[in-house]
Amino acid sequence: MREIPFLDMKSPYAELQSELDSAWQRVMRSGWYILGQEVEAFEQEFARYVGTQYCVGVGNGLEALHLILRAYDIGPGDEVIVPSNTYIATWLAVSYAGATLVPVEPVEQTYNLDPERIEAALTPRAKAILVVHLYGQTADMDGINALAQKHGLKVIEDAAQAHGARYKGKLTGNLGHAAGWSFYPGKNLGALGDAGAVTTNDAALADRIRTLRNYGSKVKYYNLEKGFNSRLDELQAALLRVKLPRLDEWNARRARIAALYLDSLRDTGLALPFVPPGMQPCWHLFVVRSKEREALQAHLKAQGIGTMIHYPVPPHLQQAYRELNLPEGSFPISEAIHREVLSLPMGPHLSLEDAQQVVEAVKSFFAPLPPREPLEARQTSAL
Repeated sequence: MREIPFLDMKSPYAELQSELDSAWQRVMRSGWYILGQEVEAFEQEFARYVGTQYCVGVGNGLEALHLILRAYDIGPGDEVIVPSNTYIATWLAVSYAGATLVPVEPVEQTYNLDPERIEAALTPRAKAILVVHLYGQTADMDGINALAQKHGLKVIEDAAQAHGARYKGKLTGNLGHAAGWSFYPGKNLGALGDAGAVTTNDAALADRIRTLRNYGSKVKYYNLEKGFNSRLDELQAALLRVKLPRLDEWNARRARIAALYLDSLRDTGLALPFVPPGMQPCWHLFVVRSKEREALQAHLKAQGIGTMIHYPVPPHLQQAYRELNLPEGSFPISEAIHREVLSLPMGPHLSLEDAQQVVEAVKSFFAPLPPREPLEARQTSAL
């Protein structure tokens, strides 16, 4: 029995080794490691890919979201709509800016923000909607953008899991006023360390984020405001430039795995991902739901198959946010999701043969037990 990791982190390097090594050597030989030609080139190439006018490289995805909020002067006294069902980094960005979190439940089928619930949660203090394209599938952007326009709100995309995902033909990162990206190594477009970016069509926003990321400075040693140190470094930019041209191809490989899972697991009793019309996920994760999650995960582990839970505890139940006084039961849809979700192996280097092994292992968990011999027959045979 072959062991199947949840995510293969070695094969991407093996596939691109010569190009990645060449990029590394190019940076090492340049003698320039912060905010140089590699970052500028990646910013241009990624903006072109996403379809925005601007891209600003920053340290990581959390800082990308934080800097967007800061650059829009969203802070104390302001409210930001956030998903109740997300990774905690989305909430942390709002907290770092000093704004007030307003969690909103998702559409249960898609796990993403529900526009109807957003409207019910809006107050005159609301300034932005922070949209997460969870697991690599876009949220209902028509509904969200219509609400934002009606109420004068900024729409900020948390696109950390949505590299290459499309909404009605348009790429994520270009669906709102600005988007924050993470290039954490496990992402569809992953660096070899922490890295992030902001994409936008807002020239003033891009200019201010460039200042904020660099200590509040445009000219060295002259500081316009109290900024931060959040800069995409030259090495990570060079490595991302190698991977970016492969993103669509690697996402297509993910889509083939997802198609196999969707077709083969539909009769197992699992709740499978639901893709509404007009959505084209990038399949960052393939997330199923089961009330028997722990037993299923243990069964797959025993068969050498790695899985993960994204995420076991929703943000409002984390100790980090105990001051919000949001007890269990405050967001029942999100709480049910976090109790039941399980991520199956997914990635561009997972073979169809290995994916089929995952399918068979899942099916064996749900397979009915063989019929037992009647008690009378067992007693007779024992005589």
